[in-house]
Formats: sequence, structure tokens, C-alpha cells
Amino acid sequence: MTTIQLTDVVKDIKGKRIIDHVNLHMESGKIAGLKGVNGSGKTMLMRLIAGLITPTSGSILINEKLLGKDITFPESIGILIENPAFLDAYSGFDNLKMLASIQKKITDDDIRETISLVGLDPHDKKKYRKYSLGMKQRLGIAAAVMEEPDIVILDEPTNALDSDGVAMLKEILRRQKERNALVVISCHDLDTLKELSDEIFLMESGALRPYHEEG
Repeated sequence: MTTIQLTDVVKDIKGKRIIDHVNLHMESGKIAGLKGVNGSGKTMLMRLIAGLITPTSGSILINEKLLGKDITFPESIGILIENPAFLDAYSGFDNLKMLASIQKKITDDDIRETISLVGLDPHDKKKYRKYSLGMKQRLGIAAAVMEEPDIVILDEPTNALDSDGVAMLKEILRRQKERNALVVISCHDLDTLKELSDEIFLMESGALRPYHEEG
């Protein structure tokens, strides 16, 4: 069982409150959806959970371990936050192979299988700089899930995806849930969030609350 517990988390940047006393509990086998307008704090919250930034106050526990003290980053996490970033001069496969070499958890065949899963050609020698925006997004999703991490965080994963890409994403997220991952997604499309999420949270001006139809 993977758990994430945020308790009274605050993040201030240059005197401005970005995250305002957020309390949240999430556990594996479920998908938590984040809804909110641009600038509401969704991306910042995801960066906090991923250990990319530290809270001004409050605590974030990953499996009962205090982020920033007991652990620097969650021990098993895949993330796509904001825009995918890869090396322009390398193919999609080569970019993922370099990432996979850090932890050495998966094989070349595993990488190729994941590339195929997101609808790309694992044998395509095209350099990343020549990828379309949709192809870049698909590769970013592949990077997040290829090692089957315990925690998957996807920030606006439907960006630049066509209808086939959105269908692919939905299938991938269902697979993550089936293998008991803890998934956090943000998405502008409420219908997609409703379809995929076990619970939706509304973020407004850095504050978080359960989302209900009345808004």
C-alpha cells in the first residue's frame, strides 16, 4: 500500500501564498483528479508531492516517511509536469534508455513496449527535435510510466493529444490503477476527470477541497 499524506501544507513564493493550508490523503489503487483554472496551484502541488520543491510549512508523508527529511524524493515515482523535456539530438528510444539507465530497473524491450503502448514507433530513428507536440506528449507519458512506479503524477497529460491519444491515455491510466499505483492527474476536461478519477479535488487560489457538481 502506497500512501501520500499532506498536512497543513503551505507554499509561499516571494511573499505570495501559492499553496494555502492543503490537507490531503491519497492511497494506491486510486486515481485522484485535480481540477482548477491556470494559476490555481495544481502544478505547484504536484511539484511539492514529487519533492521538486519544499513546503514553507506543513508536512508531506510518503509511506509514513517525511519528504525533505527522511527522504529527498518519493522512492518510486514517475512524473510529467508541465512540458516534456528531452534531448533534441536523440531519438525517443535513446532518450528513454538514458533515463532508464539511472535506476536500471527495466530492459530495452520494456522501453520499446512502453513506446508502443503510447502509440509511437520504438524503432523510429527520428530525433526528438523533429517530434510534433503530440509525439512529445506521448513520449513524456511513456517516461512517467515505463518503470511502473508506485506513484504516477501527470500534469495536464491530454495537452496536444488527439482523440486517439486521449483514448490511449485513458487505457494507460486504467492499467496504472489495475497494478495498484497511486495516480494523481490534473486535466482541464472535467468529463475526462470524472471518467478516470476515484475522487476529484477542486483547487482555487491555492486551497483544495473535494469537488462536487455544484462547483
